[in-house]
Amino acid sequence: MTELSLEITRHIPHPPERVFDAWLDPNMLAKFMVPGPGVTIPEAKVDPKVGGQFLIMMRVPEAGDLPHTGAYRVIDRPNQLAFTWVSQNSQEDSVVTLDFAPKDGGTDLTLRHVRFPTEQSRDDHNGGWSRILDALAGLEVAA
Repeated sequence: MTELSLEITRHIPHPPERVFDAWLDPNMLAKFMVPGPGVTIPEAKVDPKVGGQFLIMMRVPEAGDLPHTGAYRVIDRPNQLAFTWVSQNSQEDSVVTLDFAPKDGGTDLTLRHVRFPTEQSRDDHNGGWSRILDALAGLEVAA
């Protein structure tokens, strides 16, 4: 059976260091980790070291609070960030890898998420991650 995965690339109009740092800043995560309309992030916690844990609590209309947790596997500023992804719609050992490449004064950010339990879960995450990356691209990330 083929492993279900997805890959999305977006150009973010900020330097790689700033885009990378946004993923490890709980205040910034609360602004862009919004995978759908009406979703808010009432709580975000990070322990930004390899092996450190994170928590992103997504408050979803009509579904309530959905915790998303994981552990950092790679923190290579400003090139790559990788972490496990644990949520109600993920399977064991699901991993997200972010690659940051400088381009045209900004960053080409490639997100790879591997190990989905179903095609529906992968497709739902594709939509969610796409909205998250679009939100990140629209933010003014701190210098």
